[in-house]
Amino acid sequence: MTASLSLSQARRIALAAQGLAKVRPTGPVTSRAVGRTFAQLQLVQIDSVNVVARSHYLPFFSRLGNYDRLILQSMAGRNPRKMMEYWAHEASFIRPEHFYDLLIWQKRAWVGAHGLDPAVRQDMEDRILDALTVGRPMTASELTVKLGHDEGPERDNWGWNWNIVKRVLEHLFEEGRISAASRTSQFERKYTLTSRVIPPHVTPSDVDAEASIDRLMEAAAQAHGIGTVRCFSDYFRTPLKAGADSVRRLVRAGRLEPVVVRGWDRETYKHVDAKLPRKAAARALLSPFDSLVFERRRLEELFGFHYRIEIYTPAAKRRFGYYVLPFLLRDAIVARVDLKADRASGQLLVRSAFGEMNAPVDTAVELAQELRLMATWLGLQGVVVWPVGDIAGPLSEAVAEGHVASEQRLQPGSPLRGERGNVALVSPVD
Repeated sequence: MTASLSLSQARRIALAAQGLAKVRPTGPVTSRAVGRTFAQLQLVQIDSVNVVARSHYLPFFSRLGNYDRLILQSMAGRNPRKMMEYWAHEASFIRPEHFYDLLIWQKRAWVGAHGLDPAVRQDMEDRILDALTVGRPMTASELTVKLGHDEGPERDNWGWNWNIVKRVLEHLFEEGRISAASRTSQFERKYTLTSRVIPPHVTPSDVDAEASIDRLMEAAAQAHGIGTVRCFSDYFRTPLKAGADSVRRLVRAGRLEPVVVRGWDRETYKHVDAKLPRKAAARALLSPFDSLVFERRRLEELFGFHYRIEIYTPAAKRRFGYYVLPFLLRDAIVARVDLKADRASGQLLVRSAFGEMNAPVDTAVELAQELRLMATWLGLQGVVVWPVGDIAGPLSEAVAEGHVASEQRLQPGSPLRGERGNVALVSPVD
């Protein structure tokens, strides 16, 4: 008999699978805890935007709190590596165990070396591979100098100002022949041979396409807990039709089970090992690139939360701000804030704060605590709330006057949205 689940149960399964259903650790965050979190997520998306912090750092803060970002650098930059870069859900840090599977199924419409004369491209490939074989990891700019290719950049038909060295490097990266040994402080890849990055125990012994996509789809299902074929396929950006075939095989193998979520009209599946906690106790600010918010339709169906990244939207047309983070409280997304780490002034700027329709009465207080924690993690001295958004007033009070006083003002039944939205308030970080 197919199990029937309420929407609340589906949410809790999804949050537990993503490591967002429980209270964060109270003690120091160990490298083992970071590693367990990454194994649970399977991947984290990389993005160059650094308005708050690099996007791959934020999912670990959301789940673990104040942790040392050097742990991630060690996991990605030292052997034996626990994470490596490749294309998955966009550019991502992936578990090395998934590399050869993704190499089969990540067929991107990427043209880094498109349009180059084949002989010219082959010559450049040979020169790059020779340089990386005998030398240290190097960035594209370092290789450009070393290979004596110092003419100006060319503009390819994707609009990137890449010279031939960078274009061929990206082609070799897509083919899996080179990888990123680490990143510079300016976020440039330092390229090296993939054989020097991938752990010795990870080998391309099983190149069967069906087995490969089954491993990826099951990993996606484990990270989701519950979802549809589209949800699971989107996680690693694998083809939808092949994903549907894979789900059928995983159901027959007993790794997935069909379920009914009351109110949904799509075929839904739960991973056999997915947990259903009695309650969710999360409190987290989520990166715009967090894996919980990858698939927008899923996000809206699970949480009733309509979300779009507005980074590339002209300022005059933005609804909520430039770098807007959803705020998860217990089992609901209750607010969104536009944040900026102003490193020059040492302040975490809350440039807007908006509550959802059914935000609970303690939203401002809990959000203030989360913002203070984030400021501490980022090494900032305080939080500044700008007078923009319908909960900016209560949030300003909660940040500036302390949590106890805020809780006294926000008694059950009192309105969340305040009228004191005409000043910006500062709270020092303890």
